[in-house]
Amino acid sequence: MKNNRGAIQKRQMQLLHYLKEKGFADVTQLSELLRVSPITVRRDLDELAGRGLVTRYFGGAKLAESAQEDDEPAYLETTTQHLAQKRAIARRAAEMLENGDTVFINSSSTALLIYPYIQDRSVLVVTNNGRSLLSQRAAGVELVLTGGEVYGDKQSLVGQFALDALSRITATKCILGVSGISVQGGITSRVIQETAINQMMLRRCSGPKIVVADYTKIGLEHNFFSGRLGDITHLITDTGADPQKLDSIRCAGITVDAVEPLEDS
Repeated sequence: MKNNRGAIQKRQMQLLHYLKEKGFADVTQLSELLRVSPITVRRDLDELAGRGLVTRYFGGAKLAESAQEDDEPAYLETTTQHLAQKRAIARRAAEMLENGDTVFINSSSTALLIYPYIQDRSVLVVTNNGRSLLSQRAAGVELVLTGGEVYGDKQSLVGQFALDALSRITATKCILGVSGISVQGGITSRVIQETAINQMMLRRCSGPKIVVADYTKIGLEHNFFSGRLGDITHLITDTGADPQKLDSIRCAGITVDAVEPLEDS
């Protein structure tokens, strides 16, 4: 059966994760690990080498030096920068929620800011963001954590356990923060472990699929693919975003909302 792009991305993420742990591997090892043919492994390695993520050598590959660097920006940096924009984006996303919604929220610092703005509604939030436990929530907001391996300072929950939990839930809305969003690159992440979570949330959502991203993420493309632009329905960003880039996203059929920054009162 012919592989679709999602299966290829998942396999390549497994391959990169293995190389990140071991440093290097030969084609035979990777073929046995992934249960695919050596030809398929070579093709994956060639593609990853072309993206600068691995270095090829005869019979195998090693993780590229650039990919060995920490792939998660410092948690304090991501949670303290552009707060006025992120609050406005989170408030607008909260306005889209309705009574009875089951909402997926990923580990993004922008998505995490949504809780104070969900008021006077009964909503079930399903998230892999461990820091949601520390967020102040209104009485009507029920919280379900996926469980899974705890990754990084922002305490996101990843791995097969988290994926299995998500696969048994159908959400009515999905709110995802991303590292980059563009017409050509789709939605991408700096953190390889979180792409499979994002993909599963998109797949298991029956309603609006909303990306929340401040102006610094618009037009960017990072290494790890979470979905095509057509996999989402809405983008909420701020007025600092490049208007031409937003127009190109609108032309792809995405509803785009650019909000004014929300300063502290």
